[in-house]
Amino acid sequence: MEQGVVKKHTKIYMKDMILERYSHTEDVLFADGFDAAIVGFDPNNWKVVYSRNKCVDILAQEMNEEEAIEYLEYNTFAAMVGDKTPIWIDDEEAY
Repeated sequence: MEQGVVKKHTKIYMKDMILERYSHTEDVLFADGFDAAIVGFDPNNWKVVYSRNKCVDILAQEMNEEEAIEYLEYNTFAAMVGDKTPIWIDDEEAY
């Protein structure tokens, strides 16, 4: 099995784990299309934590990296969708 497939599967498992542990008490907000970029959950603030770098990697499959960064900065990372807006962390070196 390819390493990328294992990582994707692990992150999908991460979403399932978050739903199993936390969604029965309160809704959890996920960003559509970025399940493979989930790196954790902050139960104190009730927010899913995503890797900004992994989000770029996901979109860079459909567009070049610069376009992916620009799109995400404007449409995703800067978006406020209420109290449960996800946390977007830089977890690797700069793009």
